[in-house]
Amino acid sequence: MDAEHSAEMLKHLEKQSEVLMEAYRTMSHELHRLQVEEEMLMRKFYELMSAQGLLKKDGMGKKAPNERSSPEN
Repeated sequence: MDAEHSAEMLKHLEKQSEVLMEAYRTMSHELHRLQVEEEMLMRKFYELMSAQGLLKKDGMGKKAPNERSSPEN
C-alpha cells in the first residue's frame, strides 16, 4: 500500500470510528430512557395492582399456599 492509499484508509477508518461512537452514544441514551420508562411503568402497575387488592401478602403477586381460588373450596 502506498502512502496516498494509507492516508485515505486512515481517514476513512477515523470517520467510521466517529460514526460508530455516535451510534453507541445514541443507543446508550435510548437504552437508559427505556429503562427509566420501564421502571416508571412497573411502579404504576404495582400501584394499580395494589389499589385493586390484587397483591397478596407473599409479596410476589402469587397466592399464598394456604389461599384458595374460590370461597367454595
